[in-house]
Amino acid sequence: MRAVFVSFSVILLCCCVVPASYAEDYDSDKRYHPRLRDELNPKLNSKNAEQEQTIEYWRNQAKATVEKMLQKKENTNIAKNVIMFLGDGMSISTVAMARVYAGGEEKSLSFEEFPYLGMAKTYCVDYQVPDSACTATAYLTGVKGNMDTIGVNAHVQVGDCEAGQNRSTHTSSIGQWAIDAGKDAGIVTTARVTHASPAGLYAHTAFRDWEDDYYVKQDGCDPNLVDDIAEQLVYGETASRLRVILGGGRREFIDRDIHQDYETGKGGYRSDGRHLINEWLKNGPVGENRTFVWKRSDLLAVDPHRTDRLLGMFEPGHCAYNLDKVNDNLDEEPTLSEMVDKATDMLSLNPNGFFLFVEGGRIDHGHHDNRAKYAIDETAEFAKAIELARNKFSEEDTLIVVTSDHSHSVSFAGYPTRGNDIFGTAGNGRDGVPYMTISYANGPGYSKHVDKNTGTRMDVRTMNRDSIKFNFPAMVPLDSETHGGEDVAVYASGPWSHLFSGSYEQNTIPHMMAYAACIGSGLKACP
Repeated sequence: MRAVFVSFSVILLCCCVVPASYAEDYDSDKRYHPRLRDELNPKLNSKNAEQEQTIEYWRNQAKATVEKMLQKKENTNIAKNVIMFLGDGMSISTVAMARVYAGGEEKSLSFEEFPYLGMAKTYCVDYQVPDSACTATAYLTGVKGNMDTIGVNAHVQVGDCEAGQNRSTHTSSIGQWAIDAGKDAGIVTTARVTHASPAGLYAHTAFRDWEDDYYVKQDGCDPNLVDDIAEQLVYGETASRLRVILGGGRREFIDRDIHQDYETGKGGYRSDGRHLINEWLKNGPVGENRTFVWKRSDLLAVDPHRTDRLLGMFEPGHCAYNLDKVNDNLDEEPTLSEMVDKATDMLSLNPNGFFLFVEGGRIDHGHHDNRAKYAIDETAEFAKAIELARNKFSEEDTLIVVTSDHSHSVSFAGYPTRGNDIFGTAGNGRDGVPYMTISYANGPGYSKHVDKNTGTRMDVRTMNRDSIKFNFPAMVPLDSETHGGEDVAVYASGPWSHLFSGSYEQNTIPHMMAYAACIGSGLKACP
């Protein structure tokens, strides 16, 4: 009897021995999924804290979502109007962070309520990770091109003076298609109106930096043969017929030595002695009323019924960040929503409808500087402008498409608790130093967060994190943070918005918009 007991004990002992490989797996699993003991049972900080702890809340929420999806009906009306909103650099992570910033993790930005969602592949013909030039060519003209080129096909290499002048390489935009169909077209941007994204609607150039004649010459091309982007905005086939153009960028239109800016008194960037704003004012036919404005008050005072074409540029360079407008009391700088409101007032007078391109251009710039506060606030402002437009026009006859040109290297990571400040810390690293919820793979933030002598992380608690110009941490030191190469979301509402579901090449977007509006030379919804 005793012998049996000893054997059984040995068996039990053997069964309790854990192989080394199992122990390693267990340790790895603990590292992959930390128990966050210090943060267990954090104070619930959502608006629906009590309800969210119940089973019924989540079941009812899911039921309501399913019922909403079941009620969706495909709208196959012809789109009289098409508005394309482009959040420059508005990655999926940026949208998620903007939600938290705008009201909470559970909040939806205005365009996230749109019924249809797709994903667009953003690469250039020659680069995996794109820029705003080749992507603008894709989503506005329907053709992919090379990095840094606008409105030309991939036969044109960047900086090739002669190839860019070859009209057989030029691509036409959906703005041109709309104008040819008897509609009006326009541009609204918070960037320079000659910058890469808006230029995709009207320009053809081998290099996006050729916004004025000076930089054409700097790169060894003859400005008498190569039209800079500002000149194309005044005299180009498409831009000269745009009803409204609003944004920044006055410096590209006036001479550096002869002229003075309306507001700053400084010269522009041109070197040919031309004042292209005055030339634009005189470029219309006899009797056409053209208006130029550079202040918010003048913009708001514009009467669409007495203005045939409107050009507004509110800064020498890009428009100011919204946070700077608020903090610095820049009362004469319009918001993106105000520009969209005035532009659509103008364009709505055409009984045939319109195409409007709207860019939230400074989302991108905030990310490039690792200044996430700027980028995320600009995203929230972008969402407000979309909400204004969707409320202003019926889903029955107005297609609104919201997307981005490319992503960024920004990350929304760590294990921050619900309700945590999106610009705050998410925990401590193995070095005992807190790390931020937002960080970047690369950019100027590296030098602000890594001690150049020791190579160790600096403590963010000693930094002025309240500043809107705070540089968030980056892993690789670069003067400017890079774009990201992953797909971007496409949100759609209105006629034929169901076409925008699924995964597709970015250059498909204008063809789907044109199909819905019955414009262009491709497939159309109308007979």
